[in-house]
Amino acid sequence: MQLTSQEIQALIPNRFPIFYMDGVKELVAGESITAIKNVTADESFVNGFRPGEYVMPPALIVESLAQAASILILKSPAFAHKTAYLGGISKAEFLKDVHAADQLALKVKMRKQRDNMGVVSCKAVVNEEVVLTAELLFIVEPEAPVR
Repeated sequence: MQLTSQEIQALIPNRFPIFYMDGVKELVAGESITAIKNVTADESFVNGFRPGEYVMPPALIVESLAQAASILILKSPAFAHKTAYLGGISKAEFLKDVHAADQLALKVKMRKQRDNMGVVSCKAVVNEEVVLTAELLFIVEPEAPVR
């Protein structure tokens, strides 16, 4: 399954300037996703992180992975029409810089899920090279009590 930026915005609450998804190339509900983030020189954070170097801050790469994970989680039938939150980062390894004109492939796999919580393993890739790996914890809003 593929998704456009507009379809993604119907799933997750993030909006400009903290919306980092340009599309989804591949999605297997409840299993894995590959989303895309095109890094451009006109994004304020790219020139602001290390002025003159046009580098995407690693924290925003993690946020991009979290947004991709949210899409994966919310496309699962168990969590449709809910909101997913980043609950924590249990591991993160920053391997290479990401520059303007790079295309990030955000690859996320579901590892564990129990009730409304779980763990995903993530990697950000540029030109087949892994630039960041992370393990993220997520929480999905619980069911509202029936009144």
